[in-house]
Amino acid sequence: MARQPGLSVRLKLTLSYVGLLMVAGTLLLATVWVFLLRYVPDGPGFGNGPFNPTRSDLLDAFTPRAAQALGFLLVFSVVGGWIVAGRMLSPLRKITDATRRAAAGSLSHRIEMEGRDDELRELADAFDAMLARLEAQVAEQQRFAANASHELRTPLAVTQTLLDVARTDPDHDSRELVERLHAVNARAIELTEALLLLSRTDQRSFTREHVDLSLLAEEATETLLALAEKRGVVLETSGEAAPTLGSPTLLLQMTTNLVHNAIVHNLPADGAVWVRTGTRSGRAWLTVESSGERLTPQLVATLVEPFQRGTQRVHSDHAGVGLGLAIVRSIVQAHDGTLTLAPRDEGGLSVTVRLPDQPA
Repeated sequence: MARQPGLSVRLKLTLSYVGLLMVAGTLLLATVWVFLLRYVPDGPGFGNGPFNPTRSDLLDAFTPRAAQALGFLLVFSVVGGWIVAGRMLSPLRKITDATRRAAAGSLSHRIEMEGRDDELRELADAFDAMLARLEAQVAEQQRFAANASHELRTPLAVTQTLLDVARTDPDHDSRELVERLHAVNARAIELTEALLLLSRTDQRSFTREHVDLSLLAEEATETLLALAEKRGVVLETSGEAAPTLGSPTLLLQMTTNLVHNAIVHNLPADGAVWVRTGTRSGRAWLTVESSGERLTPQLVATLVEPFQRGTQRVHSDHAGVGLGLAIVRSIVQAHDGTLTLAPRDEGGLSVTVRLPDQPA
């Protein structure tokens, strides 16, 4: 936005200091003047010494001295005000320089203002925290973009290879080619839809409605019951009503992702998944526990990152696109909730979602 040039803040503060001191000095001298007019007798003179001044003599002597005092006060206030304003505004110059560097794309620097806590120190600390958060988000987006590009390039490269083979081999079975192309295309569509869902939840472009997590848990388990039976996994759902406010579609997607993840990444046989819901301390919660291999806390901490599938997940069927828990985390954050992952002592994973039961 184009603006007309104006006075600097330092000059404005200096003029404010000058104006305040000049008004105070003028009022003080005016008080002395009124005192002389009111309390000094207007006679031939007063006092016991050889010099008996009249009121007129005092006023004549006071006037030039008052003018000199005002002149000295003016010079002193201009110089002192300029110095004091500069010292007061020096932290703002550091913040301005940091803002310009951030606008130019540099997010790694920090102000790190020293001194005691005051308003400017709080502003600098808040700006440093904002830069740190922006730097982390930009780094995460860059990693996400790189991973997404890699994941999208894989089905496209496979499709190109299949087409090249079919073009060079006229006797190739077209039915097999169509089936393989269909599978690759379905995976690309699944990945694209997952990316769009992530973008939607990050923007929080949804309407909040009354939702019961217990009903969503029952719906998700019914939908995935056939997959659980196919893989020999027992599904158990229990708990009480867990009302909250949010998007029914997104929260159902979150619950389905958690249950699907628990079924797919389970024991090869005789696995189990436990889905429980309830309320505690004014928050609705959903817990999905699954049996499986023993997981380390370090590995569990990386599972919510996009395209992180953990051990022995890439080559398994129904492996997904590596965005299941990333989507869950994004949906939970969009609903002002918390997501907790922890390895089970017996093996497997425990995932708990806590959502507010009223609008945040």
